[in-house]
Amino acid sequence: MPRPFRFGVDLLTPSSAGEWRAKCRRAEDLGYDVILVPDHLGMIAPFPALVAAAEATERPRLGTYVLNAGFWNPALLARDVATTDALASGRLELGLGTGYVQAEHDRAGLPYGSPRERVDQLRRTVAELERLLGSPEQLPRPAQPRVPLLIGGNGDRMLELTAEHADIASFICRRPVPGSRSGQLMPLTPAEVDERVIRYEKFASGRAEPAELNVLIQVVAVTEDRERALQPLVDRLPELTMEQALVMPIALVGTVEQIVAQVRAQRERYGFSYLTVLEPFMEEFAPVIEALRDE
Repeated sequence: MPRPFRFGVDLLTPSSAGEWRAKCRRAEDLGYDVILVPDHLGMIAPFPALVAAAEATERPRLGTYVLNAGFWNPALLARDVATTDALASGRLELGLGTGYVQAEHDRAGLPYGSPRERVDQLRRTVAELERLLGSPEQLPRPAQPRVPLLIGGNGDRMLELTAEHADIASFICRRPVPGSRSGQLMPLTPAEVDERVIRYEKFASGRAEPAELNVLIQVVAVTEDRERALQPLVDRLPELTMEQALVMPIALVGTVEQIVAQVRAQRERYGFSYLTVLEPFMEEFAPVIEALRDE
């Protein structure tokens, strides 16, 4: 049997206290299973935002999507994770990544490092968090026996780390543009996503329990004219054909019925059962959630 769908929304925009709580309640009313926050300079601070989201809602899980490991000291991060999970009554899901925006590290006065160094930093962070949060002597204590861990990335070493440690494997389905300091990304083709998922499955073949597979959706458009909606994306990426864009897992474009069919097909093809959409598409994606509820 396929894993049931879950749906998350990544809330990006800084808001006043009242606006933030109202936005979180709206996400809950629309049926989202997870309220998520990013970890970028110029956006909301993750843990205070999640505590406020917990106070405003009752049902959704709450997660980071994803923390930049290079921003965090593991001991201090363990303290914040445990405190947030306790204040959220055990609803926290911890998302971690290497970070990909060099300009943010420069602004923060933190080293960026090579891709290998960033993966090594993430591996050390994961190991230290597991040690600290798994110790009964660690104070404060999280509410959950294990805070679910999501790791997001594409490269072989990231997929291997994800297979070893993550409860949720997140496929960003994009890669950094070489030389970009601002975090510019370009999408993987469907064939490249196939290859990455197969590679992950090879690394994860010895797991006792399979991980949940997540994908970050970049575009949602409910429309009768799919090609017109995708044309701006194709125009920006000359190497991307319209045929590829129509089946890209990060773009859900068409009527509600077409998007529902695409989501089902992607679960069958890639195993993606947990879909995250960005805040600008929160309302537009809601009818798809309603159509797929309990599947």
